[in-house]
Amino acid sequence: QVQLVESGGGLVQVGGSLRLSCAATGLTFNMYAMTWVRQAPGKQREWVATITSTGNTRNYADSVKGRFTISRDGGKNTMYLQMNRLKPEDTAVYYCNIVVRGSSTWGQGTQVTVSS
Repeated sequence: QVQLVESGGGLVQVGGSLRLSCAATGLTFNMYAMTWVRQAPGKQREWVATITSTGNTRNYADSVKGRFTISRDGGKNTMYLQMNRLKPEDTAVYYCNIVVRGSSTWGQGTQVTVSS
């Protein structure tokens, strides 16, 4: 059974940084692309970034491009999201997601709050 566990969220001031982690179990980690998605209060979930199985290709939403970096470590079965120059509009619950053989799995989410 595939499981994802996010960590690393917290309260940070505008302009600060956080690094989120997503630990994956129950799968061959290096075979699948992975994604970060966020959901702000009262809003729909918003795609943030995706990294391919090899890590060679990374795509970002325009709202985070140049500030966030997605990465993965196959040895640790973990994906990361380095978030720099944080803004109040980055406040959201951040989720990681993976699709394995057509089945989508989500983590429980980690709260990021950016205070001004």
